[in-house]
Amino acid sequence: MNPALDQFDNLKLTPVAFEKFARFITQELGIKMPPDKMSMLQARLQRRLRVLGMASIEQYQAHLFNSPKSVEELVDFIDIVTTNKTDFFREPEHFNYLTNTALPELARLRRGVPGSHWPFKLWCAGCSSGEEPYTLAMTLSEYAASHPGFDFSLLATDISTKVLNHATLGIYDDDRIGPIALPLRKKYLLRSRDSQRGQVRIVPELRRKISFHRLNFMDETYPVRNQFEVIFFRNVMIYFSKETQETVIGKLCRNLLPGGYLFVGHSESLTGLNIPVHSVGLAIYRKPA
Repeated sequence: MNPALDQFDNLKLTPVAFEKFARFITQELGIKMPPDKMSMLQARLQRRLRVLGMASIEQYQAHLFNSPKSVEELVDFIDIVTTNKTDFFREPEHFNYLTNTALPELARLRRGVPGSHWPFKLWCAGCSSGEEPYTLAMTLSEYAASHPGFDFSLLATDISTKVLNHATLGIYDDDRIGPIALPLRKKYLLRSRDSQRGQVRIVPELRRKISFHRLNFMDETYPVRNQFEVIFFRNVMIYFSKETQETVIGKLCRNLLPGGYLFVGHSESLTGLNIPVHSVGLAIYRKPA
């Protein structure tokens, strides 16, 4: 027998082991895990095994499901199985709509409610490594500059502690900031003192506008107290089943004010879902006022 081949077999994800992981991922995170994701999950698990110094998938399963450190390991497991693709000013039409249509309409609606006042509150649900909430903060800051009395705050949530830590720091490599217009770069980005790093950091006054917190969309209830004028929930639903989509959006909309807007990803559709919002634009929905 060849010990090297035995070791390689121990690192392979069997169909039975994959099915166990897949059921757990869908149950805990709501993420669909069809058989064609098996090689992707295997590669990610193997990287985690190297970090832990483990010799087999079976050993890792025992560590994740049956050890005293299961709860602790779950945090790292979530980090390795979630996909966190994002960019600054991704699907830019939404930011134009927010500035030119949603904000003026919400301001008009607010003026008709006795005692109503800003600050405007927005929830970025599924914020990944922070590019989207910082894009929103830049957009809202520009709007505030030409609308005296307007103020805002953002809640940004994600299930991955790894990306939340990245987002909270607000530090990005130069190759990430291409979509940000030059005037906004000058205004909202700080260049690293070490030019060799090739990094920038979001200015402190913008970072202070955003509160980052961990949240699992599969939780029975969400520990969110505020009501929001706008919720961005973009490019997250594609990983959920239709049933999970309907449940999650229903829970998100409990924190959406009447007349408020829900933005989803351009490739996502809410058609056929029983939810309390209606379409008003491309991947833009509104709660009746």
